[in-house]
Amino acid sequence: MSRPLNDPWALPPEVPWPRFLRLLRHPDPPRGWLEAAADLPELKKRPLLLRWVAQHPKAPAHLRSRLMGRLPWRALAAVAADAAAHPQARQQATEKLLQLWTAMTLGERRSLALHAPRPLWPVAWRSPDAGVISAFLQHPKLGLESLVALVQPPLRPAQAEALAASRWRGSGPVAEQVLQALDRSLALPDSGLVLGHAAPWIRALDSEARILAASRLVTPALRRLVHPRRNDDQL
Repeated sequence: MSRPLNDPWALPPEVPWPRFLRLLRHPDPPRGWLEAAADLPELKKRPLLLRWVAQHPKAPAHLRSRLMGRLPWRALAAVAADAAAHPQARQQATEKLLQLWTAMTLGERRSLALHAPRPLWPVAWRSPDAGVISAFLQHPKLGLESLVALVQPPLRPAQAEALAASRWRGSGPVAEQVLQALDRSLALPDSGLVLGHAAPWIRALDSEARILAASRLVTPALRRLVHPRRNDDQL
């Protein structure tokens, strides 16, 4: 799509790149402009910039679908997390990330876990790698209710270890949920868990909360450990 040189919607090289990048965020570009922008050779070499075309509210559906398949995972994560992106773009980006997760390197998963869209939270939480889980537990949008809902049996060692080293270590509701999940996971075959995994969470509770937590546990050894009558020096 060619335009006069004095047209404010001209494309590079007729307009400087800083102005072009601002135009990519304009809410109402002329018809056909986004398609022309996506076909720029320079933009094709910069897939992170294609995200602004793919997620644009005025991008045609066929263009959005075509570009989503070309975006790297970092650009997909940015689209999925951008509230200003078209809802269909966010959904497609999230679906693509779910497909890519198993093929990602460990380092990529750790990087993505820190900013993963909500549908990927259960996937990050169930990772066998404590580093991925640790990164996820630092997610800026992860709230108490969401985390408590994720902490369910079977609890795995990687999850227990990442939680114990996280910012959630002193949270009473998290402590109670971890103890319940631990209680129902200790006896599972090859659980890899030991009573020592309960220690940081017992310390997070006051005596009254420990009595209540102990009353809900079924594993005798763990119940005795949680109850405040036990010598806390052993924790």
